Amino acid sequence: MMASFGGALAGGSAAPRRWPAWAIYLRTMGLFCLLWYVMSWLTPNKLLLPSPIDVASAMRDRIEDGELIANATVSLTRLLISVSLASLIAIPLGLAMGTSRLFEDLLEWPVELLRPIAGIAWIPLALFMFGIGNGLPIFIMVYTAFFPLLLGTAAGVRNVDRRLIAAAKTMGIPRGTLIRYVIVPAALPSIMTSARLAVAASWTAVVAAELVGAPSGLGYAIEYYRSMLDTPSVMTFIIVIGVLGFLCDTALRSLSAALMPWALSEEKR
Repeated sequence: MMASFGGALAGGSAAPRRWPAWAIYLRTMGLFCLLWYVMSWLTPNKLLLPSPIDVASAMRDRIEDGELIANATVSLTRLLISVSLASLIAIPLGLAMGTSRLFEDLLEWPVELLRPIAGIAWIPLALFMFGIGNGLPIFIMVYTAFFPLLLGTAAGVRNVDRRLIAAAKTMGIPRGTLIRYVIVPAALPSIMTSARLAVAASWTAVVAAELVGAPSGLGYAIEYYRSMLDTPSVMTFIIVIGVLGFLCDTALRSLSAALMPWALSEEKR
């Protein structure tokens, strides 16, 4: 009797079925669009807050005239170039800082002096140096992506298990081979995390740089349509910036899963 009573209790307290991820996403976005529509309906001046319908119409127009795709391609190209350049500089320096006390002492003070300065603070000076074009936004984005990559790589190297390094040295492995096959794989989770931070920071910086220092790109388009008082088009490009930033982070997470399957298995334990 007690067993049947316990079974009834267990059956009655079964956990409710969870919604699938796509259903939760659609529910959240539906509630957000509904709230947006109500707020736009309550706003007397539609220039301040257009409705989702107006923004969707503007997005369709910008896609049809090719302007949205063209500017998004330009900004994404700048992002790819900038993060690649920052990685080529920051990751080797981070490896040097993590493995050499001398390099850490030499770079610590310059890094800590420059790191608190936001990339957009250099825009007035960069305008004199590069003028209006690709040079200014790429410079700002490289600067912004550099420090997360540098510090994340150095921290990852310092956190490598010392026993792995000691075992490799005991086996007589050369320093270059040690760094390539022991230190870098062990520090890769930290490097990939810093890459995600660098891409996010760089993507934010490109919009600010393009607002004043570029003749194309998503930031330029926002400023152009702001001057034309076309708020639906402004919000269209803002939404595209958010979507592309999310897709870039998703791509990096997929790359991390492909490069580090062992890290995922450890997280599931």
